[in-house]
Amino acid sequence: MAERALVGIVLVSHSKEVAESVARLAAGLAGGGELAPVAAAGGTPDGGLGTSAELIADAARRADRGAGIAVLADLGSAVLTVQAMLAENDELPQDTRLVDAPFVEGAVAALVTASTGAGLTAVAEAAAEAYTYRKM
Repeated sequence: MAERALVGIVLVSHSKEVAESVARLAAGLAGGGELAPVAAAGGTPDGGLGTSAELIADAARRADRGAGIAVLADLGSAVLTVQAMLAENDELPQDTRLVDAPFVEGAVAALVTASTGAGLTAVAEAAAEAYTYRKM
């Protein structure tokens, strides 16, 4: 049986541990049932702090289930790395979108929405809407 096409989520952080932890948190909070793919791309290939186009491209390939990829990034240079990759248009799957969203809340909202089978635009909107979540 073929996998259902779902939007994949890629979490880009300067830290491998942060990216992986947020991916686990989002998966845990998304609940039961079929989860959309979520892949972490944190740090550099040698384990240091930073971002890596190679790790981002690998994460995007792992998360690609044919319905697009929503990328969330933690800090400015991670955003710049993803923007450069999108401009080059040769390392990321077609229909990859950088989403302007808070990293943790946006990741949870994106994964929950993607897991329902929603399209890339709806996933990006749900993640971006997380900016409006008030804590007080």
